[in-house]
Amino acid sequence: MKSLYEDLPRVEVGERKLVGHVLFGALVLLSVVVGSTAGLLLVYSTDLPQVEQLERYRPSSVTELYDARGRVIGTFALQRRVVATYDDYPEVLREALVSIEDKEFYTHSGINFWRIAGAAYRDIESGGRVQGASTLTMQLARNLFLSPDRSFHRKVQEAMLAIQMERRFTKPQIFTLYANQIFLGHGAYGFEAASEYYFGKPAKQLKLEEAALLAGLPKAPQYYSPIVHPDRAQKRRNLVLNAMLEDGKITAAQAAEAKAKPIQLNLQKDPNSLAPYFVEEIRRYLEGKYGTDQVHEGGLRVYTSLDMDMQKAANQAVLDGLAAYERREKWRGNLANVVAQHQRIDQYEDPDWDQDPETGGYVHAVVTSVSATGAQIRFGQRTAMLAPADVAWTQRKLPNLLTAGDIVYVKVLSLDPGGRAKVSLEQDSGAQGALITIDNATGDVKAMVGGRDFDLSKFNRATQALRQVGSSFKPDETILDAPITFSTPSGPYVPHNYDEKFEGLITLRRALAQSRNIPALKLADRVGIKTVIDYAHRFGVTSSIPPYLPIALGSAEITLLEQTSSFSVFPNDGVRIAPRYITKVTDYDGRVLEEDFPDIKDVISARTARVMTSMLREVVLHGTAVAAAKMPYPLAGKTGTTNDFTDAWFLGFSPSLTCGVWIGYDEKKSLGPKESGGHAALPIWMQFMSAALAGKDPGEFQPPATSPAAVAQKLDTPDAAPGDGETH
Repeated sequence: MKSLYEDLPRVEVGERKLVGHVLFGALVLLSVVVGSTAGLLLVYSTDLPQVEQLERYRPSSVTELYDARGRVIGTFALQRRVVATYDDYPEVLREALVSIEDKEFYTHSGINFWRIAGAAYRDIESGGRVQGASTLTMQLARNLFLSPDRSFHRKVQEAMLAIQMERRFTKPQIFTLYANQIFLGHGAYGFEAASEYYFGKPAKQLKLEEAALLAGLPKAPQYYSPIVHPDRAQKRRNLVLNAMLEDGKITAAQAAEAKAKPIQLNLQKDPNSLAPYFVEEIRRYLEGKYGTDQVHEGGLRVYTSLDMDMQKAANQAVLDGLAAYERREKWRGNLANVVAQHQRIDQYEDPDWDQDPETGGYVHAVVTSVSATGAQIRFGQRTAMLAPADVAWTQRKLPNLLTAGDIVYVKVLSLDPGGRAKVSLEQDSGAQGALITIDNATGDVKAMVGGRDFDLSKFNRATQALRQVGSSFKPDETILDAPITFSTPSGPYVPHNYDEKFEGLITLRRALAQSRNIPALKLADRVGIKTVIDYAHRFGVTSSIPPYLPIALGSAEITLLEQTSSFSVFPNDGVRIAPRYITKVTDYDGRVLEEDFPDIKDVISARTARVMTSMLREVVLHGTAVAAAKMPYPLAGKTGTTNDFTDAWFLGFSPSLTCGVWIGYDEKKSLGPKESGGHAALPIWMQFMSAALAGKDPGEFQPPATSPAAVAQKLDTPDAAPGDGETH
């Protein structure tokens, strides 16, 4: 009989063979896995961006425009972004973001395997595609280099890029790149820009509840928008606070206190809305010189001539002046109606409502109901009531005046905390106004209004509109004011004065002060209309002026900017300083790209300029602009009115500022009987100048070196010609 252990060696040999086969199979499998992985990595990395690019990476940033005092008045950007440093982001914001988005951010190497495994399991279980589990580094990689599609291919690339980024950059560097890049809704990119937009302050000043709200936005900026969906935003904010509490970043008391606070936004107003016509002039110039990409992505710093306070005063003066004109005219009606346009009244939204209303501002509102005792209106989140007394100027009863669904134009008189407002009914018949003011000493354009509403019409009536200037363009002399007929190539020309009267021999001062047509024409005929045109060009008028005698009465078509600039020669002692919008432009790194200095030219002698100033002062003291005589400043100027009252002008100046105002319709249409420059344009000029000069030393006009009569005698000599500094 054999021993129980006789077959033992055979068993060991068999086991050795089995182990060998297993090891061989494992090696083959491992080789396949390694080879497949290497192949996959090779495939996925063939078009993988190089993270070294980040060392030279500079995100698209906003170009900012500053006024003369360094205040932001406009921006150009494809993405509203303000680039900040790591230290610019407060610890409370960093902790809030890490707690909700990536708890292991400061310890992982770019990817979180446990989160990926959990997310993969949930995706497999639900049958969905790979999603979620991205670290901040992976999100940054996706935002900078990859497409937003959710696929396995993109996820692998995302992880590979994240690992490379973690090896090359520090955690603060990665956080800063992420915090400057991420989209946070309503055009804001990066937490600095978002803080300024939603709360009106830099990120350094964020409170706990504000930081938590911003930290909750990267997941879905539109879905959790605190503007559109405040309820969702509040729930998301509280979720962030819970995450911070779990991580020990805040105490239970701090979390409870922050959760109890309602969302309080201080939305940043669009800076471009203050001086949109001026900003548009700047944009066109910059794009022409530096290109669109540089202007909208390069983060330029543009230092302009504008004064924000004067611009606000100019905006108000033009709108108030147009409202006063509209009230002098009869009610025209013809209101648009949302119901007639097949819209629901409760769902109507007007472009005016994109900005918060301000007291003294003008907005369009929708009428929600009408009765004999009042009309209820709505604009944005506010409501107001129009009583019969508020519409009495229309000379109509409310039920005959307004219908539910009408779009009305109102002035905001006051705003109540509870969402109510007090308004007055106004009219927008299409009349337009423009205003421009220039600093006499520098040529700086301090304020510019190019129309009633930039959103409705971007045409700049201060710089682009060629309009007849009327009697604001007149050469004058001591001469006979009497009937006369001029022979012209087209036949006899018989001019008239505005009042259809003649005063005989009158002084040069009175002719100008009373804006007499006949003396102006006789003087122009005597010195030659080409001489008049030559001087107009020397004063800065670049528009083409035909050599016809009626030019002396203002039949020439030039811009408000040209007219205003030419009048600034008089208080400048005969020196013309070309208008300028920009003083300096720097690039993203602070290097000066251009610096503009005043362009100065002599036009007429100081003596002639002072005499003209003295004569134009008479227009204010005793002439067609006598309404301005009550203002406590030394002022001079000239009214202008064209045939049929199609254009009304006032061009005037103090020792420091020159301002021009125009009012009219875009089409050649009468403003109405007696709507002269002194009646329609002068009140706007007076309101603006009162605000612009308030609290400032107005200065004094320099007296003429010789008497006006002596200068007039010199001007009457036949040898006076352009270039001798005496003819005007």
